[in-house]
Amino acid sequence: MERHRFHSICPYFAMFPETFVRRNVLAWSKRDDVILDPFSGRGTTVFESLLNGRKGVGCDTNPVAVCLSKAKADPPRLDEVMERLNVLERAAGRFETKAPEASDEFFTLCFHATTLGQLLSLKKKLDWRDNRTDCFIGALALGCLHGESHRTDLCFSNRMPRTISTKPAYSVRWWTEKGSFPPERDVFSILRTCAEYRYQSPVPQIKGRVVEGDVRRASTLLRPYKERVKLVITSPPYLDITDYSEDQWLRLWFLGGAAKPTTGQGKDDRHRRIASYWEFLREAWKGVAPLLQESAQVVIRIGGTRLGEEQLRVGLLDSLNSTGRRFKLAEARQTVIKNGQRRIFQTAPDTKAAVEHDFRYKLA
Repeated sequence: MERHRFHSICPYFAMFPETFVRRNVLAWSKRDDVILDPFSGRGTTVFESLLNGRKGVGCDTNPVAVCLSKAKADPPRLDEVMERLNVLERAAGRFETKAPEASDEFFTLCFHATTLGQLLSLKKKLDWRDNRTDCFIGALALGCLHGESHRTDLCFSNRMPRTISTKPAYSVRWWTEKGSFPPERDVFSILRTCAEYRYQSPVPQIKGRVVEGDVRRASTLLRPYKERVKLVITSPPYLDITDYSEDQWLRLWFLGGAAKPTTGQGKDDRHRRIASYWEFLREAWKGVAPLLQESAQVVIRIGGTRLGEEQLRVGLLDSLNSTGRRFKLAEARQTVIKNGQRRIFQTAPDTKAAVEHDFRYKLA
């Protein structure tokens, strides 16, 4: 099966592959079943469910995840994207800014002046939360916002990893030492090229739903799906692996956030203490439990350097059962990580876990 081109709109740290989702969707659900990912990330579970005739729903607290997931769950037509880009480009031609970024050392080394002006205009004009066309354009822009500009013309920035945003001070120092300057890139031309490429894959007929909010409130945020979810396929944040608000700071800036990295913005980000991590997951499953059918199953991919398979298996079961629903382990698998995600600015070995664990739990 040819990979759908929406899947790779934007890379996302610690993402699981669509093949993992597809295998579980086809094995444990049927057409028209509701499938949930309460940590939707880049929307792989929701979108793969739609491609296979299921009703995909999800939630996330991170605006980057919400934008990417919503863009895939309810995409506009290609002609709507192109028409909106024309409008936004005309607005950018008239846009003059005195934004602080225009004189900030990081931003002026990260983006060419012309490119930065276009981005600042786009950032101001996009109504990505409430307009599905703007949301899709926002998702395309997030995928192009930063990347390995020495290897591709389809990114806006000076040389940077595509998966995460490096810190301003480190980036400035690296670019200065290497004599690396931002290329002049036309934002709207790149977005048109990327849109045409993505829409070469057919859009699913079924529309999904993704909401912005805390997993602890999932049963309220997704109230219409109470007792309707047949299958959960998800990957919670790993213990002490990443802080999404920090590692995605430049994309968050583009969506309306601060023009600098911030840590600990959301409770779903990095957990460093094992006890608080399990408490977080207990609270998460309590938010999800009211949405589950009596025959629901929960598939979880999880990893980390400080928790072994037995600790994860038992801890997940205990946290699921703390909801008052009774689960039992139905299946356990291991997945070896062949190519860990490395920050291209760094030469140190990847410190991510070499193995991830897949568990499937059934309501008893």
